[in-house]
Amino acid sequence: MSLIRSMPLVALLAFPAAVTMAPAMAQQSAPPAASKAAQADASIRDLWVGHIFWVRNVVVETLARNQLAAAAAETQVVENAKQIASSIEPFYGKPAADKLFTLLAGHYGAIKQYLTAGTNQAAKNAAMAAANANADQLATFLAGANPNLPVETLKALLEAHVAQHEMQIDQLRAKQYAQEAKTWEMMKNHVYMISDALAGALAKQFPAKFV
Repeated sequence: MSLIRSMPLVALLAFPAAVTMAPAMAQQSAPPAASKAAQADASIRDLWVGHIFWVRNVVVETLARNQLAAAAAETQVVENAKQIASSIEPFYGKPAADKLFTLLAGHYGAIKQYLTAGTNQAAKNAAMAAANANADQLATFLAGANPNLPVETLKALLEAHVAQHEMQIDQLRAKQYAQEAKTWEMMKNHVYMISDALAGALAKQFPAKFV
């Protein structure tokens, strides 16, 4: 993982230009540094990939009945949600970050509810209903904060993300590992779409922060 990709968005936005600039002679042969917008996009991508990575670990270890590993992975899911929420604090303030964390916690809670429902179809249906309702709440919150994020587009993106969690859990439970490998790639590319949309909207709404 590169230095840029491993840094939180808050740090990237405050990163002094002098630190990222090589001496004048070195600059003549070095490629231009990535823009702050590109750096922020890379950081947000990493955060969302972290989300699906750690949730997948919870699923795998829960199905394997490895409680210690599942608990450790769940701790990382929560930490990742805090990081995603904190990434919007420089733009919208701490109350908004706290609200986003609450919504992300609701997202994970519904996905875990689906996981623990096992083969109980009624419980699985209830979990998916909760997950999709939460996706709509997330979309409404994000679109309300940034006019460059159409709410219906966000709803479609987040509801598809929920459906991918559902598919992944079902495939892992059924030991359909080859199919799940394809689902993982789909999930990764999809969260790239989500994170790119979020980063692009931030750059449009707050251009001065990305100079």
